[in-house]
Amino acid sequence: MYIASTKRLFFSLSLILLAASGFRGMAQDAGAGWVPSDEEAILSGATLFRNNCAVCHVIHQQMVGPALANVYERHSKEWLVAFIINSQRVIQSGDEYAVNIYNQYNQTLMPSFDFSEGEVLNILAYIQDETQKGPVQVAVADSSEAGAAVSSSGVLSSGYLTAFLIALFVVMLLILIVLIMLISVLTRFLKQRAGLEEAEKEVLEQRFDFGKLVRSPAFIWVATFVFTAVVLKSVTDGLYSVGVQIDYAPSQPIAFSHKLHAGDFQIDCQYCHVTVIESKSASIPSANICMNCHQSIVKVTGSTENSVEIRKIYDAIENDQPIQWVRVHNLPDLAYFNHAQHYNVGGIECQTCHGPVEEMEVLRQHTNLTMGWCIDCHRTTAVKTQGNAYYDKLVEIHATSSKEPMVVEDIGGLECAKCHY
Repeated sequence: MYIASTKRLFFSLSLILLAASGFRGMAQDAGAGWVPSDEEAILSGATLFRNNCAVCHVIHQQMVGPALANVYERHSKEWLVAFIINSQRVIQSGDEYAVNIYNQYNQTLMPSFDFSEGEVLNILAYIQDETQKGPVQVAVADSSEAGAAVSSSGVLSSGYLTAFLIALFVVMLLILIVLIMLISVLTRFLKQRAGLEEAEKEVLEQRFDFGKLVRSPAFIWVATFVFTAVVLKSVTDGLYSVGVQIDYAPSQPIAFSHKLHAGDFQIDCQYCHVTVIESKSASIPSANICMNCHQSIVKVTGSTENSVEIRKIYDAIENDQPIQWVRVHNLPDLAYFNHAQHYNVGGIECQTCHGPVEEMEVLRQHTNLTMGWCIDCHRTTAVKTQGNAYYDKLVEIHATSSKEPMVVEDIGGLECAKCHY
């Protein structure tokens, strides 16, 4: 009996030592630098994370899934690669930690991904980089500064022209006052002189006749010119403002916060606006896309109580009616704009045209989206030719005549038929 107990104790101690050595190996693996740290891996991982993971995960706080800060230190490389690619398989294998996570989050399954091991490591490289940076503190821009930045986006705004005309009027008024003072001083001086002829005295004794001034051809010409200039400016300002709705922020049927979704939770724009990658238009998300997240949120929180705004999403689905979103960004029918060409091919970020959407509680039009604004962009934006063989010959030809980077204008970006046909 004593010998059997001793054997069982020895066997238990052996298991404990083996487990401890395994945990030490795991810790050494996590701290041995197997997570890539180069910039290319981090950028690639950031794109993969935004497009696939950000819907449910945030680095520094729990959302639909757990926070991911330091996740590479909590698990081995092999475990993380296996779990991220196919979490269901790891859960079904009976892995204790995977099963606990599955049950903790109300049996919400993470979808399987067709990732390679290198892509998983790139995602972990991005998570490591964000972990080291710490939580992001978003500074709220002053509204007056934002307004000034928007005003400066135009080549010559109406405000500048108005200020110029006012300054010109003030200068002319000052000149007139100075002339009147000079005439007054000279008149008093001449009256004090002796030996003036009668004609000269008659001139000095003349009184100002306002009615005669108003009837004079010179005054009529000046008044007509000023009136015509003011009318033309007002008409021109009105014509230029047709269809321009900068800072337009209409009330929506649901108070959707881009700051909460795109900013705080870092949900990628393309998750909701799915057609931006391959279509002319960036589609407005339907209610079922909203429910991809919100049905999981209910599972995690265990609460069926929803705010008034979220209740509207449920009502739209139950009544089989689309949400009547109000369009914010409008282009005239005579202009053709292709989202896929700019985002997918040109590599232009959404914020370039739509502004810092991730900071907007209520979505508004950030830029004027006029023809002049687009032309200025085509004149200054360098074409991203790296890795695209289509541009190789064009780059070669451009290099023979210029040392400057090839911009959109150089490849026909200002041709009328590009946008009007």
